Amino acid sequence: MTQTTPSSDPTGRHAAPLRQDGPVRQDATLRPDGPVGPDLPPDLPPGGPRGPHSTAAPWRALAIVLAGAFMAVLDTFIVLVAAPAIQADLHSSAADVQLILAGYQLSYALALITGARLGDRFGRKRLFMTGMALFTLSSVGCALAPGSGSLIAARVVQGLGAAAMFPQVFAVIQVLIPAARRPKAFGVLGAVIGMATMSGQLVGGLLIAADLFGLSWRPVFWVNVPVGLVTLLLAGRFVPESRAPEARRLDLPGAVVLTVALTLLVVPLVEGRAYGWPLWAWLGLAASVPAFAAFGLVERRVEARGGAPLVRLRLLGERPFAVGMALVVLTYAGINSLFLVLSLTLQDGLGMDALGAGLVYTPFAVAFFAASLVAGRLARFGRRVLLLGALAGALGFLGTIALTLNAGATLTAWEVVPTLLLVGAGNGLLVTPLLNAVLGTIRPGEVGMASGVLSTGQQIGGAVGVALVGILYYGTLGGAAHHDTGAYGHALAAALVLNVVLAAAISALLPLLPDAAARRA
Repeated sequence: MTQTTPSSDPTGRHAAPLRQDGPVRQDATLRPDGPVGPDLPPDLPPGGPRGPHSTAAPWRALAIVLAGAFMAVLDTFIVLVAAPAIQADLHSSAADVQLILAGYQLSYALALITGARLGDRFGRKRLFMTGMALFTLSSVGCALAPGSGSLIAARVVQGLGAAAMFPQVFAVIQVLIPAARRPKAFGVLGAVIGMATMSGQLVGGLLIAADLFGLSWRPVFWVNVPVGLVTLLLAGRFVPESRAPEARRLDLPGAVVLTVALTLLVVPLVEGRAYGWPLWAWLGLAASVPAFAAFGLVERRVEARGGAPLVRLRLLGERPFAVGMALVVLTYAGINSLFLVLSLTLQDGLGMDALGAGLVYTPFAVAFFAASLVAGRLARFGRRVLLLGALAGALGFLGTIALTLNAGATLTAWEVVPTLLLVGAGNGLLVTPLLNAVLGTIRPGEVGMASGVLSTGQQIGGAVGVALVGILYYGTLGGAAHHDTGAYGHALAAALVLNVVLAAAISALLPLLPDAAARRA
């Protein structure tokens, strides 16, 4: 396995910037109790953005920014399929390939909070378009890269572009979509994130197998260019501008200290397993603890001086957000770890190619997509939907464990499809309302900040899950040869025990999450 806005308070009122028929006034906001103008459509609450370019179709604006979210998530996974072809074509070392894969993920994870806060200050539309332009240009750089070094550099820049545009998707939901319809919007967002996550293998496999124009792996990056250009054009025309009314100068000391702290945490989690957990990885993880403590001190001093901290620490002390963040970390730890061990089992254990493995993911993706859309319509049932998703996922994992252990050396990929359908549906019911539940209680002026923290939690959770499941999977696999189906199936079963434990932990934490349905009642 993804945030900002001056959006609605409990009454559904907004403090979003005013768009006239002429240029956007960046410093103007509508009064929360201002009248509804004749140009406001009936599905927008009072005080929403105005004007023919911004509010005539809020769902159209959401669809445009969701294209950016899809691309940002897709590029985390699509390159996994292309890695062997890249290594052969560029004569890359194993370390180079690891950096090609991890460079994007690292820069993406490290810059998300800063990207969200820059959107608060300079405008969410502006940051989305800047990020999309950077993402598209760096995709060209990746596609034209003559060697490993230039490809690694372009991937790092691509991650920065994704970090600038992804947090703004949450802002569009909060600014344009009225509170009553946000569960549906988050349902669509969850479906898009899930489809992007799970279609990376399939799309990458198709492009590599097609070998378009004899370009081998390069179309994996070229495909971003036309999508990026079209999205830029549509965003300039149909996505309204907004920013946090109280946004002030960026907290540069906080951004620097947080980047150092996240680097010390995320780099060992992402790179440690590939290098056999060397001493530097453990030292980095240990050093991240005082680094985060130093970040807390910096933020308290900024707030005490009347400044605008990168993260208001009291936000992390509020139960709804703290519990929600814990649930997000646990959820994405389970999602990303599943993709790792399932892909390794399908390709290295069962001997499937990338395209065949991608096809196995297709039913999972369809179930996730359908359940995500359904979850948006079940918002009135509150956290019971999340609990149903967690329990369905746990049941699916237990079923997969039983099937793989029973089949042994005769295991085939399609035997586990029914249980994976259950896992996909469970994740769809869990991820979608969880995003809405975490952000639904945030004050309007803090949604940007919370969105950046939420997205960073997704990345950290995914990295932690991959690191933990790698220990279980490779520890069980031992020195088994490729295509030893029985050994790989046994390793898959051992690794999925982690997913069962994570699902149980999520189920135990859910009662601590305030119930949106009860609040509305």
